[in-house]
Amino acid sequence: MEIPKLHIIQHSRCIPLLFLLQLSSLQFASLGYNVPDKYFINCGSDDSVTESGKVYVGESTLQATFSSSNTERNQSSVPSPLYQTARIFRRDSWYKFDIDKNGTYLVRLHFFPFSSPTNLSSARFNVSVPGFWLLQNSDGRNDTNNNSALVKEFFMEISTPSIKITFRPLESSFAFVNAIELFVLPLHLISDNVAHFAPIGGTSPLSGGLYSRVLETKHRLNVGGQSTRDILLRNWIPDDIYLTYPENAKNRSAYQGQIVPRVGDDADGPNATSYTAPSEVYGTAKESKNSSDNATELGLFNLTWALPVDNNTDNFLRLHFCDYVSPQVGLTYFELSIYDAHVMQVNSDGNVSNELPAPYYYDFVVSSDNSGYIKVSLTPNGTAPVRNAFLNGLEIMKVIESSNSVPADLDEHDSDHNRLPVLLGSALGGLVLVVVVVLLGFLWRSKMRKEKPVENSDWLPIPVNAGGSSHSRLTDITSHGSPLPNINLGLKIPLIDLQLATKNFHASQLIGKGGFGNVYKGVLKNGMTVAVKRSQPGSGQGLPEFQTEIMVLSKIRHKHLVSLIGYCDERFEMILVYEYMEKGTLRDHLYNTKLPSLSWKVRLQICIDSARGLHYLHKGASGGIIHRDVKSTNILLDENHVAKVADFGLSRSGPADTQPHVTTGVKGTFGYLDPEYFRSQQLTEKSDVYSFGVVLLEVLCARAVIDPSLPRDQINLAEWGLLCKNKGILQEIIDPSIKDQIDQNSLRKFSETIEKCLQEDGSDRPSMGDVLWDLEYALQLQKGANATQREPYEDSSSSVSASLQLPNVRRLPSLSTLSEADDTIVRGDESDSVVDSVFSQLKIDDAR
Repeated sequence: MEIPKLHIIQHSRCIPLLFLLQLSSLQFASLGYNVPDKYFINCGSDDSVTESGKVYVGESTLQATFSSSNTERNQSSVPSPLYQTARIFRRDSWYKFDIDKNGTYLVRLHFFPFSSPTNLSSARFNVSVPGFWLLQNSDGRNDTNNNSALVKEFFMEISTPSIKITFRPLESSFAFVNAIELFVLPLHLISDNVAHFAPIGGTSPLSGGLYSRVLETKHRLNVGGQSTRDILLRNWIPDDIYLTYPENAKNRSAYQGQIVPRVGDDADGPNATSYTAPSEVYGTAKESKNSSDNATELGLFNLTWALPVDNNTDNFLRLHFCDYVSPQVGLTYFELSIYDAHVMQVNSDGNVSNELPAPYYYDFVVSSDNSGYIKVSLTPNGTAPVRNAFLNGLEIMKVIESSNSVPADLDEHDSDHNRLPVLLGSALGGLVLVVVVVLLGFLWRSKMRKEKPVENSDWLPIPVNAGGSSHSRLTDITSHGSPLPNINLGLKIPLIDLQLATKNFHASQLIGKGGFGNVYKGVLKNGMTVAVKRSQPGSGQGLPEFQTEIMVLSKIRHKHLVSLIGYCDERFEMILVYEYMEKGTLRDHLYNTKLPSLSWKVRLQICIDSARGLHYLHKGASGGIIHRDVKSTNILLDENHVAKVADFGLSRSGPADTQPHVTTGVKGTFGYLDPEYFRSQQLTEKSDVYSFGVVLLEVLCARAVIDPSLPRDQINLAEWGLLCKNKGILQEIIDPSIKDQIDQNSLRKFSETIEKCLQEDGSDRPSMGDVLWDLEYALQLQKGANATQREPYEDSSSSVSASLQLPNVRRLPSLSTLSEADDTIVRGDESDSVVDSVFSQLKIDDAR
């Protein structure tokens, strides 16, 4: 095997390196492609190891050079030889690879933070190639399975003599990597020319082509089949957990013959080559279940997959098809939709092949919304001779755009010594200015340290693309020539105050993570303890949610809605500051936790508190507000287990009085999402009611709302819970820790409330006010059970209030008459003093 040349260089400064991404004119021989032996690197080791049949060479055989003061090795005894060593970087460092063939390259980075004195799990770092961020603020951990390695896979065009992969530790942290793969791919595996699909506007050519971007693998599904690995060492996994309506689909029997894709690697779609996907993918599929003509016409047997993706990004979709059932071409054709918008008719006709089975694929670039997923649907065509739809494979890759914020690389042959004359020759006055600025900065930092000591004294770096330190996203002039409306500038908090409050966002202050960013505990200068939610600096993502959260929370007040203390948008930061909730999220107390189990009465009260907050949001706030992301992680608990609803970044104003709904893109969280809203994109308050019904079931059963490890009919908690209730076996899935505490009358009322909330039709669901009344009733039934013996509760629809003598159970005021200021739906024995003390510091002139 050829010993490739590799350099690992480190330096804290960089100069520009030209990185061109363009279509290569190099041609492969028709049958000449084999996966190259280079580069497969066992990082942090001098020894070569074999993993999954591939040899990963040790760094000593690569003639690598290291700076011992800045890099180190770490070793472990984990079973996989590839993850027994790691290379650790304390400052910006890179691997440099010589490139001898232009083309599309695959880059895989392996991370496994094994137990070690260095504590690899505390790493925080970025990874870049010239012009592109591959990873930002990564910790190298596999969030879905802590016992598995994190493998990040990227596709990029390289037409330069060499390429550098740079590891950049974040402030006061380090970077590491266990293994690296880089090799050229067959020609035309991915085409530069691809259609961009927009739900409104159809398809159009992607501006600039794919070769000017980098692709990051997000999903690679063997639809209807099992896990498999192909010749390019790509892993394909089953699709079942991503099916939206599993009852509509079935696995097609595997093809018993041999499916031979088009020979060679000179095809450019839609015909599949021998490298597009393996025969194991094209030889299995999911198809529509047989149904009546009428059912199919109503679209009840669509095949739909919803796959998690990053919000508001472009994504490359590849759909694989192979009809190995139809006796001849042209009999089976069906409709492809993305986000419920029609894309094309799929038909294995003569344009693909005159013979079956013939594997083929279609590529699209699709812009995701901020719902957190991409939805792909296949619908049988009612006029087709064979009324069916099928899919064999599905790939989704994130499209990474180039970024000016990536620091340019310094060539390893440059040094400070030979650069000094250039600096001196520029201007002596410039040097004096630098000295003055540094001196003033030192005096300023000394003054701030005297005000309040900070453990981590290194301030955050200003992003390359930042303007002045006071730059504000929210006050930028919009396309209409005016600042964004309704932003309460009185709530702005200087960045320096938040750095002091959180010890400069030190890891010791980290209390949580979410889609928006990290959450830190902090103490403001006035002594108030707060939760500080900070987006990834400079990412540019989440700005609409950031604005929405400020606009919503600066205008509403309720003791069961988390209070916004302030925000910061300096230096391209997006930071939200909330009142601190001592006990964390409701989810933290329900399952997979070491915290003490909550009693049934406490859980009921938490549900009532949350319902009060949502009821006020729907009817007590100006115009009505729909939360759109009700879930157990967005219900927070204070030190007394008083619940407050949080996270209003996806919130929308309710429909006007003359409209029944708001038409909008679907947003929310899997498992909690209202199926009616999912299908129709028509949002109402009843969508929150559905999500809250899932939360109620989660409270009762203490399990995740989506658990792919369970049997198919139990994966979705909402579906499983309703099925158990209808079978009369709901008792079997109740959290064992509270099963003996629950009065049967209280349980029956509570379960009926869940069932009403989870109705398929939004019009059949109760309002949040009615849900609140039912929950209060269930609590009174529970309290009554603890005080007296009663006859069994036979029928929730009958009037039992008189016999139970529940004087505190009363019907709430009519929802139509509840005004914005009518904040009467709170517990009578609670004091407002704590809440008032919080809001007295908000400086909100128009708070309610």
